[in-house]
Amino acid sequence: MDVYITDIAYFLPNDPVGNEEMEQILGMVNQVPSRTRKIILRNNKIDQRYYALDPKTGKITHTNAQLAAEAIRRLKPYDGFTLDDIKCLCCGTSAADQFMPGHASMVHGEIGCGPCEIVSTAGICLSGITALKYAYMNVAQGLHKNGVAAGSENSSTFMRSQFCGSINPEKAEKLDQQPMLAFEADFLRWMLSDGAGAAFLTGKAPEGRLSLRIDWIEIMSHANQFDACMYAGAIKQDNGILKGWREFSSLQDALDNRAFLVKQDAKLLNKEIITTSIERTLPHQIKKYNLSSDEIDWFLPHYSSDYFKMELYEHMRDIGFEIPFEKWSSNLALKGNTGAASIYIILEELFKSGHVHKGDKLLCFIPESGRFSIGYMMLTAV
Repeated sequence: MDVYITDIAYFLPNDPVGNEEMEQILGMVNQVPSRTRKIILRNNKIDQRYYALDPKTGKITHTNAQLAAEAIRRLKPYDGFTLDDIKCLCCGTSAADQFMPGHASMVHGEIGCGPCEIVSTAGICLSGITALKYAYMNVAQGLHKNGVAAGSENSSTFMRSQFCGSINPEKAEKLDQQPMLAFEADFLRWMLSDGAGAAFLTGKAPEGRLSLRIDWIEIMSHANQFDACMYAGAIKQDNGILKGWREFSSLQDALDNRAFLVKQDAKLLNKEIITTSIERTLPHQIKKYNLSSDEIDWFLPHYSSDYFKMELYEHMRDIGFEIPFEKWSSNLALKGNTGAASIYIILEELFKSGHVHKGDKLLCFIPESGRFSIGYMMLTAV
């Protein structure tokens, strides 16, 4: 059975936060971020983002579940739709508000709709697209007549100064010459932001309005080849193996070792993320679906920083799959890097822009540096 995305919505909390306001809201970490922030922002080219934090008090204004619920409430897939019509609810995020229960349970409780199947997908950026794939498979198999998928992030809660500890001054000194160190030296503080997106999936495309048919969704893990690159709730040991927080002698020991901070292996990221995304992954999809870059009308890449944009283009060109920049759609500069929610937010803006026409092919690209898992999705406008 064909499956169609008939509506997409997103929610971004509070007012946009400009580059000069970030430090005031998140707080300064031992006087170093004021210097690293400018270097990091110069490379990622993010001009504004959104935080689920009160700009005056720094207190949390929305939980992760509330962000997702608000995006779902904004869905309008057909006249008369209510939340009680949802049959399958699939929610993905990098970090839920709690270890237990699952994220989807909390979102279900927030939206307050009737009984439905739920599933929580874990991971990092890919958790949003894995949620969408679960909803897609349920509808395609005829198990449910519809599904709602959501991706959400509340990253600012990790990035507040009181959670960060101190920054290694040696790494800060090297940022001008090695901008990739920004990922590690400042704990992604100036890279990540909050938001949520949601999509409604059904087996019947409505008459008289644009829908997106899901042609395929492919997800490929390369964890068999690489150590963890982005992680939280653990520290990376010299042998590359993660030591999880429960392996420490006590909770205080884990806290003292900053096991709960979000971390990035900057050298591994810089060396492998684009090569793995393109050379090790895309050719499988090209062969499986007999793809040609000429058939792609829109390319929707999720990348964490503009730093990667040209390298991504060049690697695609080098394997014979060049897509000119005029076909790219990204909102990183104005919406920030919202992780699992990013592809929903990018897709919503393009879907409702008036630029997508019947027959257009949309190729979505979602990489995850956690342990290098890569997602691609092909959509056709109908």
